[in-house]
Amino acid sequence: VQLQASGGGLVQAGGSLVLSCTASGRPFINYELGWFRQAPGKEREFVASITWSGRSKYYADSVKGRFTISRDNDKNTGYLQMSSLKSEDTAVYYCAADSTRMASEFRRFTPQYRGQGTQVTVSS
Repeated sequence: VQLQASGGGLVQAGGSLVLSCTASGRPFINYELGWFRQAPGKEREFVASITWSGRSKYYADSVKGRFTISRDNDKNTGYLQMSSLKSEDTAVYYCAADSTRMASEFRRFTPQYRGQGTQVTVSS
């Protein structure tokens, strides 16, 4: 499966953004989906993940209550709605997918597929 993240940009602290992840090549419904981010000089960080059905969602403590992950399998698209953004949310955001591991495992394992990232910059 090929993944492409979009929707990043420059936003003021306290603002909101919605990232999209468009999948192609294989049926999107076969994959658990997740979002990761990497800031300059830092390791990649798990942000959120969602099961193929959308019924279960998992979040990093740092974004819980501010970010919402969702997906539309009919549109082969996943989303990350980000609100109350902070300067520490500045990073390149990647979407990732896996057909063998569960979404609950994404915080511990690298998913099979990862798309190109989209830059999110939060100004304070």
